[in-house]
Amino acid sequence: MDRRDFLRSMMAGALLSPALCGHSLASVYAGLLKVDRDLDALTRDGSEQTLARKSVQSLADTLRGNLLLPGNAAYDSARQVLNPIIDKYPAMVVQPTGPADIMSAVDFARENDLVVAVKCGGHSYSGKSTCNGGMMIDLSTFRNVRVDPVNRSAYVTGGSLLGPLDHEAMALGLVTTAGTVSHTGVGGLATGGGFGRLARRYGLTLDNIRSVDIVSADGRLRHASADQNPDLFWGVRGAGGNFGVVTAFEFELHPMAREVIGGMLIFPIDRLRDVLEVYADYSPVSPNELYTDLIAMYPAGGKPGFLALDVCWSGPASGYDNAMKPYLALKNPISNGIKAVDYVALQRSGDATDPRSWATYLKGGFIAGIKPELVEAVADGLQADPDRSTMIIFQHSGGAIGEIAPDATAFAHRYASHNMLPMVAWRAGSPPESHVDYIRAFWKSIEPFTHGFYTVEVGDSHDSREVNSNYQGNYARLEEIKKRYDPANIFRLNANILPPA
Repeated sequence: MDRRDFLRSMMAGALLSPALCGHSLASVYAGLLKVDRDLDALTRDGSEQTLARKSVQSLADTLRGNLLLPGNAAYDSARQVLNPIIDKYPAMVVQPTGPADIMSAVDFARENDLVVAVKCGGHSYSGKSTCNGGMMIDLSTFRNVRVDPVNRSAYVTGGSLLGPLDHEAMALGLVTTAGTVSHTGVGGLATGGGFGRLARRYGLTLDNIRSVDIVSADGRLRHASADQNPDLFWGVRGAGGNFGVVTAFEFELHPMAREVIGGMLIFPIDRLRDVLEVYADYSPVSPNELYTDLIAMYPAGGKPGFLALDVCWSGPASGYDNAMKPYLALKNPISNGIKAVDYVALQRSGDATDPRSWATYLKGGFIAGIKPELVEAVADGLQADPDRSTMIIFQHSGGAIGEIAPDATAFAHRYASHNMLPMVAWRAGSPPESHVDYIRAFWKSIEPFTHGFYTVEVGDSHDSREVNSNYQGNYARLEEIKKRYDPANIFRLNANILPPA
């Protein structure tokens, strides 16, 4: 979930420590050798059930990777996701080393009526990568990136993070769109959409998928591409994890200079209206090589609010001044941190350094242009509070994203100029109610300007009618694909498509 973690990092600020917490390396996990008890679990409809010790032992015996149960030393760290307000307890955690383990895990879940949660980077703010009483498939032990410079392809295993993809591809002068936070998991980003600093130039991450390998609900490993299982290939690109667990991606890569021009142009918060007006006019028509997010924020602790243009210019350096002319004409910034920079370093610049110290809550929706009435609603509704960080971001879309037909993939939101995300963050362990109530009220004032939402941001507040309509004209086709590959709706922790009766 790429951009959310950049926001979380911004909110945490310089107080955060430089190391990721709670994500031990897979090599320190001891595999489960003996199951010594029956397990309490839940069925997919939420009823209580008991899993016999013998059947769980059989699963453990089929795995090359780890099976972690409550009470195991590694279980607690494996079940955690980045947002600390999410605290769920799966009946078991499978940490696969390859597709065979995933096939065994899916078979067991199907045969024992378990919900399946799939965790890659653990960035789902609403906790879709974990569950209570079901099976979590934790892909953190299944990470690898291989680049083929001749065919300009990257082969990426399902649990990989974006940072290694950027690192390996850019070493050979190649890139693909890969979010804005390097510790984001590839799987959720690539199957849901995949915005990023290069999306206006090269399309969404999902637009750059050439093929996938996926374990569907029947436990079979399938290859999907334009030529093989094309219906599944179409659906995976935009409908998230509705059809199975992607074990491998093949991405198209593009030649690009390693040095880009990027950083932040920062203004005081009282400039919100005039800066946002310039951004509203220019961002939809700026060159495709220019990616510019707008961030307005009041930090926690009563620190002064600020407004930032987060910039990446990936075109020739000689074109930067002209491309940025409307923004550079804005007078009296607090600072201008935009400079020539290594692209991989820029991709790491928004990483959350201590993600579980801040609890977060957000809303989001796509907009087709920033209207003057929306500028006023944002300026009036964004409020400071010393006990939280409050932010809204306009994530840049358009460009090459909008040049693809809405029915070419399951991702229908090609009309969007921006993804608008209001968000609050507060210290983990503090009462959340006032912060959540505030963002819901703020969202109510700006939601009328939106049309649809990013599926990776689906929360429990979205009902099935909202989810269905969000797929727009693609929903009927997705229903048929769901019926074919997951008729029992095992994979439901997502922007869920209900299989037709």
